[in-house]
Amino acid sequence: MPRGIPCIRYGDLYTTHDYFIQKSRSFIPKDKAAEYTAIKFGDVLFAGSGETIGEIGKSAVNLMQNEAYCGGDVILFRPSQQVESRYLGYAMDCRPTAAQKATMGRGITVMHIYGNQLKHLTFPLPPLPEQTAIVRFLDHADRRIRRYIHAKQKLIALLEEQKQAIIHQAVTGQIDVRTGQRYPSYKDSGVEWLGEVPEHWELRRLKWVTRLQRGYDLPADRRVPGPFPVVSSGGVIDSHTEARCTGPGVVMGRYGSTDAVYFVEGDFWPHNTSLFVTDFQGNTKKWCYYLLRSITKADQAGKSAVPGLDRKDLFQIVIAVPPVAEQKWAVQAIEAATDSFTNAISMAGREIDLLHEYRTRLIADVVTGKLDVREAAAELPEVDPLAEDDLDGTIHDRENSNLGELDAEESAAEYTIEKEMPL
Repeated sequence: MPRGIPCIRYGDLYTTHDYFIQKSRSFIPKDKAAEYTAIKFGDVLFAGSGETIGEIGKSAVNLMQNEAYCGGDVILFRPSQQVESRYLGYAMDCRPTAAQKATMGRGITVMHIYGNQLKHLTFPLPPLPEQTAIVRFLDHADRRIRRYIHAKQKLIALLEEQKQAIIHQAVTGQIDVRTGQRYPSYKDSGVEWLGEVPEHWELRRLKWVTRLQRGYDLPADRRVPGPFPVVSSGGVIDSHTEARCTGPGVVMGRYGSTDAVYFVEGDFWPHNTSLFVTDFQGNTKKWCYYLLRSITKADQAGKSAVPGLDRKDLFQIVIAVPPVAEQKWAVQAIEAATDSFTNAISMAGREIDLLHEYRTRLIADVVTGKLDVREAAAELPEVDPLAEDDLDGTIHDRENSNLGELDAEESAAEYTIEKEMPL
């Protein structure tokens, strides 16, 4: 259970809260509350810093009824007149308003925005009954869009699970990919996650199959967009004019879950949050890629999911290695069997992107008066505005229920809190 009083950090506005704040992921001890800024229902919170000009001033309206505070680098505005709080949530972070905030951002490596700039934001403020109608319409549309996105995400997860099962069976020898049946004879590997492996496969530690090296730093002043991908634990995060490695290559994450494994077709820059294969030691590159994907899905006595995974942990993992000819057969069989899954995953991903774009555009058009939704809103059923349909059919808060707890012991002296009243 969370301990302490809810506290909204500026980083939470980027990672957790989308238009509205309905619960907090961070908490402070009660005896530290005086060092933070109290927030009330309906307050609009803006992030004072950000990494890019396009996201500067990300905001959300506070819908928590209980006692709560905000941390440093959060700019707080409080309405001076009666207004529909949820309307403010939509209006303060829709696309036209975000474009205004982008013109106010200042900085080079870190962008900043200030309260005296945000005072000059302009946005439509229709009569209160129309604000209520807009909120009812957008809440209804948002629930439907998020349900559909969630359904697509579940489909992607199921397809990925099926792909992974096929990969695991092939690289561990549970089936002979040439026949689709088990091999004639097996031997005990002595390794729990492998179990029995084909009799003629060799048992080796990973360090004798692939060589891994930590990626390279990419200084901020050298991050010039270019043709070569910069690959990190989370995939391609940037592009650069230089390449540190000649592709094709395999990159895997160092931090968090190491389920993140990528095959890079061309030359690339491995980021320092990743490990990359420097030597395939005579083995097929694509087979090594599928092998690493399979290894990280196994428990490995906890080694494969430890934050800050290092090479020495991976190198000790025992694997079963087929002859190179069988490695090539395995790659062909895996790709033939998973091709339809890959296409379906890609299509679902594109649909999700389109739905996100549609949602963003719809909110902007409704909030700015390009669409009159009063009649449509009048036909919609009443729904508790502070509770929303669960993506699986029940009622719950918008925020992720598994966000966990972040205790905050930081001194308020580390922070600069700007308060601006009224809005």
